[in-house]
Amino acid sequence: MGDSQARKHGRVSQHYIPVAEVHAFCQLRFVPKIIVDTSFGRLVVEEQNGFIVRLTWNDAEDNGAAASPLLHEAAAQIRAYDAGQLRRFDLPLRIEGSEFQKQVCDAMSAIPFGDTRTYGDIARDLDHPAQAVGQACGANPIPVIIPCHRVLAASGLGGFSGAGGIETKVALLRHEGAAGLLI
Repeated sequence: MGDSQARKHGRVSQHYIPVAEVHAFCQLRFVPKIIVDTSFGRLVVEEQNGFIVRLTWNDAEDNGAAASPLLHEAAAQIRAYDAGQLRRFDLPLRIEGSEFQKQVCDAMSAIPFGDTRTYGDIARDLDHPAQAVGQACGANPIPVIIPCHRVLAASGLGGFSGAGGIETKVALLRHEGAAGLLI
């Protein structure tokens, strides 16, 4: 029975919610995720359709969605990174964003463990202003795995959008042996 027929027969309550909205809510609520406790905080990794799409610092609880083999692999790699046993992540990632956002994420992913680049370095490579690169770094949906912490300002640390802000960025850089740049 269609929406108009249901209304005609008085079968629609005042709490009627269109099916599309219910579907969208369910997708948001039950996104498969895994929680990983690290020395950098509690990380929540989310997957959609076989790709890692988000990493956040969060005190989230399990939402009931089963963690996939990919999420278990992501957790294992994050734990190995935290233990100093992994220098480069090997996971399928999907960046939702503009082509420029994806280019900045690719540029950040190319920075080796223990190295850093500046917003200006990446800006020159991509032929965009350094401020735009900084904004794209701040919008990185998968920090740590896409290492935005390895991107610095020309004369300082720059920003960091993860929990703990600059302190977390410094901790990640120290963990990678890039702390000499901070002195």
